[in-house]
Amino acid sequence: MGNIDLSRDGETVTLSLNNPGKLNAIDLAMWRQLSENMQKLAVDRSVRCVILRGAGEQAFAAGGDLEEFVTARATLEQALHYHAEVAAALHAIADCPHPTVAAILGPCIGGGLEIAGACDLRIAGEGAKFGAPINKLGFSMYPGEMEGLLRLAGAAVLKEILLEGRILGAREAYEKGLLTRIVGDAQVFAEAQACARRIDQGAPLVAGWHKQWIHRLQDGRPLSDEEKAASFAFLETEDYREGLAAFLEKRKPVFKAR
Repeated sequence: MGNIDLSRDGETVTLSLNNPGKLNAIDLAMWRQLSENMQKLAVDRSVRCVILRGAGEQAFAAGGDLEEFVTARATLEQALHYHAEVAAALHAIADCPHPTVAAILGPCIGGGLEIAGACDLRIAGEGAKFGAPINKLGFSMYPGEMEGLLRLAGAAVLKEILLEGRILGAREAYEKGLLTRIVGDAQVFAEAQACARRIDQGAPLVAGWHKQWIHRLQDGRPLSDEEKAASFAFLETEDYREGLAAFLEKRKPVFKAR
């Protein structure tokens, strides 16, 4: 059985997918732990960024743990329960008010690709690999898991991934909009931490609002007058006053999420 390891460095929390000997393949217990961890972090106002990575230096995650499919999703009832747990974990990542960064080294396949796709930013090594070749295994991607990848990469790219079952290199994945940036394999985790530090230096309430409004604008509906007014909620915050004061006084701001 695998595990989700949690570590913290200041205002940044790192969650590591850890399933030794299976390239961090994700079993049902790990999906549940991932969901539980993300829900707890979502309400922790001392957190400013969450990094998701694979344990070790071999893989982000090589997909779901197929060995348990024989027993854990052998019936329709089991399959609905299993994939509802997976979808809940992915939604917990996507809905997290804190920025999320996927640090990707090695294979990022199937469920691993779904997790990375649910994150806000994806930093990958040059040798990373991406795909979901489940057409060769005879099962389809659950719609609740497909949603995030569809929103990220669009229908054309998702069709290519699922219909061909081809594995993409990092450069092609970047060109197709799946990645934020590519760095050398040896720099992946350092760059993810540097990215988190840049996020941590910003106003945390603003990061949450940016995520909220980007998500809202994606549904295509025009903003109501109430929503337009709500977008200026920052005017009443201490962090807004601190940010302006720091700029005028030529010093670094100290944000308190208030």
